[in-house]
Amino acid sequence: MNGADAMVKCLINEGVSTIFGYPGVAICPFFNSILTTDIESILVRTEQNAAHAANGYARVTGKVGVCAVTSGPGATNLITGIATAFADSIPLICISGQVDSKLLGSDVFQEADITGAVESFVKFSYLVKDVEEIPRVFKEAFYIANSGRKGPVLIDIPCDIQNSTIKKYEYPQEVNLRTYKPTVKGHAVQIKNVIKELEKAKRPILCVGGGVFLSDAVEELRTFITKYNIPVVSTLMGIGALPTEHPLYYGMVGNNGKGFANRAMNEADLIIMVGARVADRAISQPDLIMENKVMVHIDVDPAEIGKNVGPTIPLVGDAKHIFNDFINQECTCEHTQWIETLNGYKSKMVIRRTPNPEYVDPAEFIRILSMKMKKDGIYVADVGQNQMWSCGYHIVREGRFLTSGGMGTMGYSIPAAMGAKKGDMSKQVIAVCGDGSFQMSMMEFATIRQFHIPVKVIVFTNNYLGLVREYQYNTYDAHYSFVDLSGNPDLSKIAEAYGMTFTRVMNMDGIEEKIEAFLKDDTTSLMECMIDPMDTVKNA
Repeated sequence: MNGADAMVKCLINEGVSTIFGYPGVAICPFFNSILTTDIESILVRTEQNAAHAANGYARVTGKVGVCAVTSGPGATNLITGIATAFADSIPLICISGQVDSKLLGSDVFQEADITGAVESFVKFSYLVKDVEEIPRVFKEAFYIANSGRKGPVLIDIPCDIQNSTIKKYEYPQEVNLRTYKPTVKGHAVQIKNVIKELEKAKRPILCVGGGVFLSDAVEELRTFITKYNIPVVSTLMGIGALPTEHPLYYGMVGNNGKGFANRAMNEADLIIMVGARVADRAISQPDLIMENKVMVHIDVDPAEIGKNVGPTIPLVGDAKHIFNDFINQECTCEHTQWIETLNGYKSKMVIRRTPNPEYVDPAEFIRILSMKMKKDGIYVADVGQNQMWSCGYHIVREGRFLTSGGMGTMGYSIPAAMGAKKGDMSKQVIAVCGDGSFQMSMMEFATIRQFHIPVKVIVFTNNYLGLVREYQYNTYDAHYSFVDLSGNPDLSKIAEAYGMTFTRVMNMDGIEEKIEAFLKDDTTSLMECMIDPMDTVKNA
């Protein structure tokens, strides 16, 4: 057995069935060894998308996503995908081939210090210089990636180490890292303190982030808020933790959130923040919002608590365990009047859009699409105006809403949707993007076609980088720079080239029938929706 064989055996020991990647000489021993196994290798068309696809796969399956690329430009191309996963705490194992160990530091062909380059964007990284270390490194890497605050781990392995003979392969049964001991169980005293504050509160609000999904705590969350009748808002990454139309859900907070959700945060006397970073997009002025309030911040990562706002009650631990502890506590609380107030805000503070009838109204289109999708369908939003319309108007019923939150990476939706579909082929998966973000990853249609991964793709075309155009309109008095996409390709010809069915929608006439026809089967299809170039995210 050589090092490459050992790497593959480690993946088998971890239950890996799919990897996404792109080859090169420095990773060829590994890809050669993987041929003798049942692990499916999905060849993407650019390395960044290997990480995005593994990202979507991880979020749907709850497993660690795995991607593998070669050295030099292969590894550097992966960095944006790694940073995207790190910002949203998605567990990935990123394997990179490297030049021979004896040549490290010599600036030889396709050498790049990838462990140094990704230092800011990984939970940990390994440069393997001893073939005997491979089993230990892989065991630790999977444990680190998928425990505590989850995230990507890089394993960089020189080509000669992959080809070296390993004397004894023994996969460790457990991991014991002295400096890495994630706290899972919440402190009992702090649990009781939170319940005491909940009993006293007249206007509590629970703000949910993506950590609720990462800890598999959705059911516990729903049991908790139902038991104590607590209204809920979410960050962008927390969308879908409750169904959109749940009576206790009041929408997304933040700059592009619902007005009534932000008002609920402003007027609350108790805010319980769980699995969220209190970042600027969700809470732009945390010190102002937290005045005269009790703030409870629950997170598995102690470094997040107090980073942007000082909590009254910090509570470190895994959300699933903490919600179970909350559920088992006795608490008498009454919030009927508060909920009635919020329902009043919700009914009155509705944005009345005035869309141009000559084009597709993206907000109404997304609302109709949501109701025509299968209840458990997976909606993957890209970044830009399409993301803001999606988070504002997509109706989650029993499915998932995926997007790039912390990094805001354009080009995320198509490869992530591809990975999500591969993670669960029974699910309906739809990627929604703008004409700008579409052109950043449309090459993955070849991967979708080659590996028979049917994904529905919707492109909102307005011939602009819409969100930047909107910002330049408001900030620079419509002085537009670097946002004109009038050189866009004819998407009907792209669809034809990849053997996909194509639909172009000019306006809202017959839109329900067109969406139904688009969704009627599980084949890969492309729909282009023509959007008013001057439409805005908050067109009141």
